Amino acid sequence: MKKHHITLTVNGDEYDALVEPHHTLLDTLRDNLTLTGTKEGCATGDCGACSVIVDGVLQCSCLMLGVEANGASIETIEGMAQAYDKSGDKLHPLQQAFLEHNGLQCGICTPGVLVAAKALLERNPDPTETEVRYWLAGNLCRCTGYDKLIKSVMIAAKEMRGA
Repeated sequence: MKKHHITLTVNGDEYDALVEPHHTLLDTLRDNLTLTGTKEGCATGDCGACSVIVDGVLQCSCLMLGVEANGASIETIEGMAQAYDKSGDKLHPLQQAFLEHNGLQCGICTPGVLVAAKALLERNPDPTETEVRYWLAGNLCRCTGYDKLIKSVMIAAKEMRGA
């Protein structure tokens, strides 16, 4: 099968890749670019583990072909702390809140939840608990029971607002 050349910007860095036409963006990130933070949970867009931000829009990377990402700007979990603190010395407040308030357990859903929460807080820095629950409804977690995830997002939002 003929591979296609694509160029994409991931977490601020430009990449060139040769991708199979049937490979997903998830495959491209993990296999071609060795960015393995984004996880595959279901491969059907139902769990949110593979959530990334493509040109400012939250996407399930398992539902997008790698060739469709040609020319796109993509944010993954690997770039979250760096986007917040250019020196790389600090975690993003969401990551720190998840650590401090037990918002993660096995780690399969965590990257997708963090990326989704970041997308929410960029649009709405002061969400209600209901809004956070609604926004993260596409992210399935089998370990935490969701309350710790929601609490972590609410705490990070408050910190990011300086409240």
